[in-house]
Amino acid sequence: MNRFAFEIFGVGIAWYGIIIATAMFIGSLLLMKYGKKYGYKENDLLDLILVVLPMAILFARLYYVAFEWDYYAANPKSILAFRDGGLAIHGGIIGGLLGGFIVCKVKKLNFGDLADMVSMPLILGQAIGRWGNYVNQEAHGGPTDLPWGILIDGVKVHPTFLYESIWNLLVFGFLVVTFKKRRFYGEHFVKYLILYSVGRFFIEGLRTDSLMLGPLRIAQVFSLVSIIAGIIFIVVAHKKDLWKIKE
Repeated sequence: MNRFAFEIFGVGIAWYGIIIATAMFIGSLLLMKYGKKYGYKENDLLDLILVVLPMAILFARLYYVAFEWDYYAANPKSILAFRDGGLAIHGGIIGGLLGGFIVCKVKKLNFGDLADMVSMPLILGQAIGRWGNYVNQEAHGGPTDLPWGILIDGVKVHPTFLYESIWNLLVFGFLVVTFKKRRFYGEHFVKYLILYSVGRFFIEGLRTDSLMLGPLRIAQVFSLVSIIAGIIFIVVAHKKDLWKIKE
C-alpha cells in the first residue's frame, strides 16, 4: 500500500498525515458545537484548539522519542522529523491537558468542564486516526488464524488498529449518551480515560511494536495508572462532594 496520497512540489503528502488532520478537524468542529451549546464563546474555544493541538502533537512526539532514546540519541536530527513517523497518544493526552490548563488559567475558564467536552472529540479523533496506522502497515498484532486478520508482509496478523478504532467508537457513543448525566466537573474526562485505558491495556498486549521500558509495555503501565487514578478521582469526588455541577 502506498503511504503517500500525492505530491506537492516533489514533497510526498502521506495518507497518515491526511487522516490525522481530518481527525483533528472533525474533533475541532465537534468541540465548537458542544462548547457553544454550553455557553462558551467561539473565540475562547478557538484559542483552546489553537493551543491544545500543537501541544498535543509536540508531546506525542517527545513521548515517543523518550522511549526510543537509544536511537534518537545517536540521531538527534531525527527528533523533530515528524514526517518519519513516531507519535504516541499518551504523550498527546499529557500535552493536550497541559495546553488546556494553561488556556483555562489565562482566560479564567472552567478546566474541568472543558476537559469533559474535549473527551468526546478526542476519543472520536483517536478512532479515526488509527486508520493511519493501517495505511502505514503498523500498530498491528502478532500472527492469527481469525477470519478478520490482515496480511502484513505475507503473514496474517491481528488488526489491532481496528480493534482500538472500534473500541474508541463505542466509548465515544457512551460519552455522548451520558454527557448530561455528569455530577461533577471532570467526571466525563476521567470516564473517558478509564474506558479508553481498559481497551488499550488488552489491545496493547497483542501488538508487536509497543514502546518498552525493560520488560514492560509502557502503554499498559500508563493505562493501569490511568484506570486506578481515575477510579480514585471519581470515588473521592463523589464522597467529598467536590467540583459539583450546579443545576
